Amino acid sequence: MNHYPLWKYLLILLVISLGAVYALPNLYAPDPAIQLSGQSGGVIIDEPVMSKVTAALTESGIEYFGEEANGENGLIRLKDREQQLPAKRVIQSALGVEYIVALNLAPTTPEWLANMGASPMKLGLDLSGGVHFLLEVNTEQAVAKRMETMVREVRSAMREEKLRYKSVKLVDKKTIVSIFNSEEDRDSGNSILRKNFREVSRQLSEENGLFVIRSELLESSIREIEDYALNQNLTTLRNRVNELGVSEPIVQRQGRNRVVVELPGVQDTAEAKRIIGKTANLEFRLEAAQGALSREKFEFSDPARLPRDAYLERSIVITGDHVSDAKSEFDENGMPQVGISLDSDGGARMHRASRKNIGRRLGVLFIEYKTRMKDGVDENGEQVQVPERYVEKKIISLATIQSALGVSFRITGLDSPREASELALLLRAGALAAPMYFVEERTIGPSLGAENVALGIKSVTIGMVLVLSFMLVYYKVFGIFANIALSLNLVILVAAMSILGATLTLPGIAGIVLTVGMAVDANVLIFSRIKEELANGLPPQSAINAGYNRAFVSIIDANLTTLIVAVILYAIGSGPVQGFAVTLSIGILTSMFTAIVGTRALVNLVFGGRNINKVWI
Repeated sequence: MNHYPLWKYLLILLVISLGAVYALPNLYAPDPAIQLSGQSGGVIIDEPVMSKVTAALTESGIEYFGEEANGENGLIRLKDREQQLPAKRVIQSALGVEYIVALNLAPTTPEWLANMGASPMKLGLDLSGGVHFLLEVNTEQAVAKRMETMVREVRSAMREEKLRYKSVKLVDKKTIVSIFNSEEDRDSGNSILRKNFREVSRQLSEENGLFVIRSELLESSIREIEDYALNQNLTTLRNRVNELGVSEPIVQRQGRNRVVVELPGVQDTAEAKRIIGKTANLEFRLEAAQGALSREKFEFSDPARLPRDAYLERSIVITGDHVSDAKSEFDENGMPQVGISLDSDGGARMHRASRKNIGRRLGVLFIEYKTRMKDGVDENGEQVQVPERYVEKKIISLATIQSALGVSFRITGLDSPREASELALLLRAGALAAPMYFVEERTIGPSLGAENVALGIKSVTIGMVLVLSFMLVYYKVFGIFANIALSLNLVILVAAMSILGATLTLPGIAGIVLTVGMAVDANVLIFSRIKEELANGLPPQSAINAGYNRAFVSIIDANLTTLIVAVILYAIGSGPVQGFAVTLSIGILTSMFTAIVGTRALVNLVFGGRNINKVWI
């Protein structure tokens, strides 16, 4: 009676050992650091760049150590968290806008632990880390884009009806002006617009002997386009965040045209900012014929290429909106490329255009919406650097059409495998329906996070001390067993959250405090049952066995109902509520193990197999 087989003791020892190992990295606080990355995949972070950075920091009197660079990213560790923001400003000024400079926390986990896959818990924005982005969606651009498409659709509809018109053009990016030579043709055009384009208003007039229809989008249609653009951008951002592997991100709408992105526990903030902030798309256009009127001149993305520019037609075959999949690959010569798959509509358009233009060259235009700094004057008349938004369009590929293309083809002419991988990620995540710009970037930072962590540790400590004291005073020797199990429960709980990659937030700490109180519930039930059995005259060994066996069902019922509530909270809750639910769920499972199996093992080791007449409980 009251004896465990050897394998159970070994299993408990193994769980405790693994828990200790995987909880250990949380004792190593990360170093404040500055992360460096390029605005594009072609920018290299090498030794000369790092030397420039360290020289700027030394000149500014900012202490640093442990600089690292791997060609794609650079990292500078700082000795003081308060120096992160000054260091960021100094480095950004030294390197310029070609580089992204972001705050980061560099891990200090020993190599032997890291090799075992052990890493610390990720902390939420409210505790120590992460980035808050506020982006503004240019919904006006989405409306203008829709109007440009509608102009082509209006012309096409009139051609299909064999209606003659003098011109159909877009004025001020918001009004479609259709001009006819006769009133009869105008009335026919009005019928076509009324039938096929119900989202626009129509105003008929006569000007200089010509008959005119002015069409503008209805306010309800404008709002619908804006909502679509914002929702599409939200979906794209979520896809990009998922590609980054960020845990428990928050991507949500704010107001009519803004999006909030919060990335708790993110390790590579520079990479996150570049990928999330990248507003890029593709346009496929045919090369313009010599002397054609409707053409535009663009430079190649590769500056070493001869010639350095080319003319493309203004009309667009398809855009990146039709890309359904994109993969980074290598061609037969080992050069990077991106394999593209189109949706059915995009494939049909590409097939029609390429079939009719075999032998001509098809250009792939890469479009980015960027921000650069320029000289300006503030309200006090002082010279300052102010952000200026601009659009950069460059040709990344211009290849001859050998045969009719379908839903699958390749984009070549990329500078590096990293650039190919980045382009594939952006296209795979989905095209943005409208450009976005950073309005605000905030790293939730060290002072507030450290204060929250200190308060969280204080609350857990106070809760632990009170519970430990109560159990020791009330249950004597059995209270010691419960206290050991409670301490091990915290270790295993922290280890489980570290292994699962869960993000700890302030609500999560509240879940830990609640777990501390709930973890001894099972022992209270067991010990109370043992006292009852002793009072009923059972010998100590029998009372101990009966206490554990008969309280087991009640313990399972109580914890199972709480676990169901925690699962529901996680399913329907948002970020902070989910953090609480995750901690509570894991805490319930670990506390059942330590309170039932752990204390029983200790009791068996101390009392099992012995002839005892009395127990202190």
